[in-house]
Amino acid sequence: MKYSKIPVARSVVALCVAKNIHHVVISPGSRNAPLTLGFTHHPEIKPYSIVDERSAAFFALGIAQQLKQPVALVCSSGSALLNYYPAIAEAFYSDIPLVIISADRPIERIDIGDGQTIRQKNVFENHILYSANLHSELVLDQTTTDPKLQQKQFEAQKHNEREINLALNKAIEGKGPVHINVPFYEPLYDLVENVEVNPLQILPELKERTYTEKQLSAYADIWNKAKRKMVIVGVAQPNAVEQRFLDELAQDDSVIFFTETTSNLHHPDFITRIDTVIGPIEREANPDEFFKKLQPEILLTFGGMIVSKKIKAFLRKYQPHQHWHIDDKKAYNTFFCLNKHFETDVNSFFSNFLPLGKNKESDYGNYWKEIWQKRQQRHEEYMDEIPYSDLKAMQLVAPEVPENYMLQLGNSSIIRYAQLFKWKETLRIFCNRGTSGIDGSVSTAAGAACVSIEPTLLIVGDLSFFYDSNALWNNYLPSNFRIIVLNNQGGGIFRILPGNKNTENFDTYFETIHQLDAKPVCELYGVEYISAKNSEEIEKELQSFFNESKRPKLLEIFTPRKLNDEVLLEYFNFMKS
Repeated sequence: MKYSKIPVARSVVALCVAKNIHHVVISPGSRNAPLTLGFTHHPEIKPYSIVDERSAAFFALGIAQQLKQPVALVCSSGSALLNYYPAIAEAFYSDIPLVIISADRPIERIDIGDGQTIRQKNVFENHILYSANLHSELVLDQTTTDPKLQQKQFEAQKHNEREINLALNKAIEGKGPVHINVPFYEPLYDLVENVEVNPLQILPELKERTYTEKQLSAYADIWNKAKRKMVIVGVAQPNAVEQRFLDELAQDDSVIFFTETTSNLHHPDFITRIDTVIGPIEREANPDEFFKKLQPEILLTFGGMIVSKKIKAFLRKYQPHQHWHIDDKKAYNTFFCLNKHFETDVNSFFSNFLPLGKNKESDYGNYWKEIWQKRQQRHEEYMDEIPYSDLKAMQLVAPEVPENYMLQLGNSSIIRYAQLFKWKETLRIFCNRGTSGIDGSVSTAAGAACVSIEPTLLIVGDLSFFYDSNALWNNYLPSNFRIIVLNNQGGGIFRILPGNKNTENFDTYFETIHQLDAKPVCELYGVEYISAKNSEEIEKELQSFFNESKRPKLLEIFTPRKLNDEVLLEYFNFMKS
């Protein structure tokens, strides 16, 4: 087996393998050659070559999202590294383990005018769990007898091995991104064979906290007395919560359970489309009366970020007396009233807490479930009468996604449209809600598709797609990868938000209208292209869109730019009646 001649490169590769990091996304460069050669020659590493570093980082994010294990990223020095930042921020807020390994110049070469040289030390410090800044290691041959050089090399090696261990362990323990910065002296491309690699190993500490009956009893007393309890779940991995706990909560008449599309939780009594309850109340003649009836005494939350702005606005104004969040890592004060962070995993909490609970007689749950059921009837009535639009297109697509697909959703308008529809319970649904950016949706879906057992569908808006079209510039897209682009010729969400929508300033700097289509992009990257411009064409194309094929497929759906916002805004007016 071949290894880099530079010892620190060998240590990085060996410790990654020792900690079960087997997927490595590499962007081409010269300074990172020792790492590239080490990873690509190792039989236990699955390497990927992605030229665009920004796309590469989201590609790796998608892999880690699916595997729930750290994935490594390798790049050269200079501005290449900075292109990782959007995905690092997403990983930081979405609790996805990424290991960023950047090559660098030795410290004495920084800020002297060398090319591709920037200040890389702690460059991601605001959005990283750990920054390991390694020392340069000299390549000493067996004839070197200078004790000072030998000691310097020994100290550098031990420092580096410890720092690499600490960084990798933090990615595993903390479920988030870490940065390892590796400065290299030249020559960079020399290889050696059969060199024993045995770096120091520090094992990660995976601590599981549990709460005793004594610790939970005071909270159980508060829970048992409350007649209005609300549970909200944000982003969650499929099968993250045992169904028996969900069933038990659903039986309590004093509980209403809100889930989002990205929650991946299912129960017939759960309210799955939050905005269909909150949105119409905002338009009632007496919204305060309804909101006070909905206001919970206790709010229990778990999972990641919440999409619905309406539920955030409601709970910030009509705050619960108690807000408890369950998460083994962190708790955000989203509603400005957080009382308690239970620092444990959800299943552990419920296994100890629910036996202490007692169902409370209340009309709270049934009252709002009845309203929700009426809202669903109104939803169907509205969908039957609306003209062709974004909303109509999403209505046509949602029921046609086959069972057991992975569904990746773009941000901005797409995730909000998706929140209004019912999706098959066998779908595994994901969206980059850590930072809610549009910049890496396609790359994330591409990376996820590469390691997914199920076929993958990405639904994305036109600006998101064009912004991240380099995601298709790789050799790893599976033939069962499907993309639906909703093209409304601009940033359609800005027409939904407040503001003057009929000025040149708005068209150019907010909505950013365009006449682009995805066909040339598909031709460039070898993706099969299909388009649709009305409901009949969508229905026709969807009949064969998910059939087996030799290449990935993209369906571009064109919708009327100036009608979409009117259809969506009128939706909530119609629902309140």
